[in-house]
Amino acid sequence: MAVLQVRDIDDTLYEALKTLAKKERRSISQEVIMMIESYISNPKTTSVDSTEEFLNLSWISDESADEIISDLRKQRKNSKRFENHNDLFD
Repeated sequence: MAVLQVRDIDDTLYEALKTLAKKERRSISQEVIMMIESYISNPKTTSVDSTEEFLNLSWISDESADEIISDLRKQRKNSKRFENHNDLFD
């Protein structure tokens, strides 16, 4: 079997991987293999027309860009969604 070595992995990412492996009762190597197998066996399908897909995410509004940004910031400031984040992907 082939050997794969990963260098310079972020400590926080490694700890998250270690925690997940422990939760799943696997070694870290087994967990990484499972993640790779899962990713490869379920490839993400890409849209033929990504521009059209991107435009579907837009909306028409009478508000100015500054008003929209202000509203988004206010909603995020009052949100409890990110209170317990662990800075893993920040």
